[in-house]
Amino acid sequence: MWGNRKRKVTRIDSLIGQQTKIQGNITFSGGLHVDGKIEGNITAPADSGSVLTLSEQGSIMGEIRVPNVILNGLVTGNVYAEEHVELALNARIIGNVYYNLIEMAMGAEVNGSLIHASDMTNQPALPIEHEKTGG
Repeated sequence: MWGNRKRKVTRIDSLIGQQTKIQGNITFSGGLHVDGKIEGNITAPADSGSVLTLSEQGSIMGEIRVPNVILNGLVTGNVYAEEHVELALNARIIGNVYYNLIEMAMGAEVNGSLIHASDMTNQPALPIEHEKTGG
């Protein structure tokens, strides 16, 4: 039943410790666990199955483009997850979340929009607004 659900075990290939601050973009594959602070964008190849895990102590200021994302800390920027997003109890996102499948715990917070992947493909392009000149 509900309690028998299997949890996905995430392999950690890279760890950013709690006392570490990185300024710059990060590209990775496999599993990345963040306990520290990152100021920059984080990307992983699409269809790679890569997983980004952000702990309660961690924070990211930048855009995230990773197939699978597990968040329990602060993210300031948009999150793009091709496969799965999990927002844990202490997740705080200031930005939009683009997802295919989402799991959100009570207490998680998104200050932005939740946008399903199918909603992005079915929407027409936005018209270009031209600056109006008055006379």
